[in-house]
Amino acid sequence: MSKNNETLEALSKEYRDTIPADLRKTNTFDWYLQQLYDEPKIARNAHQRVADMFDYYGKSYDEEAGVVEYELASEDPLHDGENTFYGRVIHEAMHEFVNKVKSGARGLGPEKRIKLLLGPVGSGKSDFDRQVRRYFEDYTSRDEGRMYTFRWTNLCDVIHDQDPADDVVRSPMNQDPLVLLPQAQRDKVIEDINAELDAPYTIRNEQSLDPASEFYMDRLLAEYDDDLQAVLENHVEIVRFVADENQRRGIETFEPKDKKNQDETELTGDVNYSKIAIYGESDPRAFDYSGAFCNANRGIFSGEELLKLQREFLYDFLHASQEQTIKPKNNPRIDIDQVIVGRTNMPEYRDKKGDEKMEAFNDRTKRIDFPYVLQYEAEANIYQKMLRNADLPDIQVEPHTLEMAGLFGVLTRIEEPDNESIDLVQKAKAYNGEIDEADDVDVKKLREEAEKMADIGEGMDGVSPRFIGDEIAEAIMDSMHRSRDFLSPLTTFNHLEGNLENHGSIDEESFSKYYRFLELVREEYKERAIEDVRHALAYDMDEIQRQGEKYMDHVMAYIDDATVEDELTGREQEPDEQFLRSVEEKLNLPEDRKDDFRQEVSNWVSRRAREGDTFNPQDNDRLRRALERKLWEDKKHNINFSALVSSSEMDDEERNQWVDALIEQGYSEEGAKEVLEFAGAEVAKSEMEE
Repeated sequence: MSKNNETLEALSKEYRDTIPADLRKTNTFDWYLQQLYDEPKIARNAHQRVADMFDYYGKSYDEEAGVVEYELASEDPLHDGENTFYGRVIHEAMHEFVNKVKSGARGLGPEKRIKLLLGPVGSGKSDFDRQVRRYFEDYTSRDEGRMYTFRWTNLCDVIHDQDPADDVVRSPMNQDPLVLLPQAQRDKVIEDINAELDAPYTIRNEQSLDPASEFYMDRLLAEYDDDLQAVLENHVEIVRFVADENQRRGIETFEPKDKKNQDETELTGDVNYSKIAIYGESDPRAFDYSGAFCNANRGIFSGEELLKLQREFLYDFLHASQEQTIKPKNNPRIDIDQVIVGRTNMPEYRDKKGDEKMEAFNDRTKRIDFPYVLQYEAEANIYQKMLRNADLPDIQVEPHTLEMAGLFGVLTRIEEPDNESIDLVQKAKAYNGEIDEADDVDVKKLREEAEKMADIGEGMDGVSPRFIGDEIAEAIMDSMHRSRDFLSPLTTFNHLEGNLENHGSIDEESFSKYYRFLELVREEYKERAIEDVRHALAYDMDEIQRQGEKYMDHVMAYIDDATVEDELTGREQEPDEQFLRSVEEKLNLPEDRKDDFRQEVSNWVSRRAREGDTFNPQDNDRLRRALERKLWEDKKHNINFSALVSSSEMDDEERNQWVDALIEQGYSEEGAKEVLEFAGAEVAKSEMEE
């Protein structure tokens, strides 16, 4: 056997293993009833099945945020993390979506509403919607998510005007086999299986057969003298039903078309003209159940840019949501069971919200805001994911590049703080969870104030991640063309600045504001670059340890109102307040907050001592930063910063040592040289100004 044949055989076996074992099998209705008693969840409705799907792939609860993170979004286990979602606000939106689905699963009302994902372009709502559909396909192919439908067989044996091509007819709406039972008998079965059901919901099914199936049932019952058992045994087969978006089974996506060509039959189905000559126009067998609502039955209906549809076209959604029925032309109402999800952008939402004629539609929607990410490190993860999923050239992305691009994006999306004690960058840092200058800020209060100031909600306007991602891609290619094997923040800033006015979704009124935000980001990067160079030029772990021990000795003496031994003379002296403040000021701690900080680090040291850990300032992030900055202040006057800009003024060995120190921090060799020159020039300039 050739290698090619072996490969094909392996691929074929792998394919067979992915197919549900009972996909091609047919079973009897009696078999299905027995399955229900063994596993009642088989008869779940769409909301119940989708709700269970989210839990099936795993979840975790973030107590601080009060949000459940679902792993199908936070981990993407099916695709090795290729389609993960980042940012607190995004997971809050998903949490809200799932809560509405779970409420619908319990019959609390949301099952009769459209779940409308509202957000600006590029906020992730379409990606989330697609992710839900992909996982629903997978879930229904697994034993835990299985569902069944039925097909009519041997129809020509009894119904003499039946087209031979229609001797076997699958349930046009892929209905649950339970609907084959009259309601009274069905209720008895449902009562029995609910007694065995281990779930937070109960099984319910009050649907009527679709018109074609009802026609077959009536004709067959008449032929068998109302012997239901004979009909089900001789003319019904139970088959596995697996959702498949490409085959339009259990999942349907619907997109708006040209307004002049919109037709409600796209949603509800139309006459099958090839069957009219056989059955006649009014015969239910001549109807084509190919509408989007028909295809989505038992699963998920996804409406893209839903509010771009004409007002009259949206009327079909009123009954589909509230009454859970559709009304095709010249046909009775047809029951449907599906999770209806719509997506829309801000302009369409504002337009429809103010339309009094849309009151009924708006009343039947549950809005779920999908804002832009408001944590710049989470935003950086989005760009990192983009690069990870691409064929990235042999290029290194330097430290701070993606974070600073993310910071720019966040600054365009958050509201200016209504608080003079904090600026916009500090607010972004607070949202990012940093505890430096913004450590005394009430983030919850900031969010509440922003929601009041924003038109619809904070994060619903601003620069799209797509724009920033596109400019990162351009900056990468530009670096490659210039034979630079690294991407730095400076190159990225240049591309962002140069293309702001070329992006169609950014209005002219925002240009000046966004340029100002870019300057704020440049300033923030300058501080970080100097910090990195400071670490490379002046970092001394032994000295930091010594200074840390000295600081803690004086803090303990200060708190205990005691004295401390002088390092040089050995004499007892009062705590050195000047030394203590020289450390604390590096964290911008004001005089009136020094006691809080000193007590904080004292408690930290005491706690570690009780646990048997020795004192190490490296383990306390704030204290470490303060000591590093003080060490820098002590040493920087002995460093020739202008020499950093000109290699001719610097000893090669010394410069190489600094480059190596930056490489240890994650820089490439060329990137290290660039940041040395950039930071050196900035520090030299500030030194001259001083």
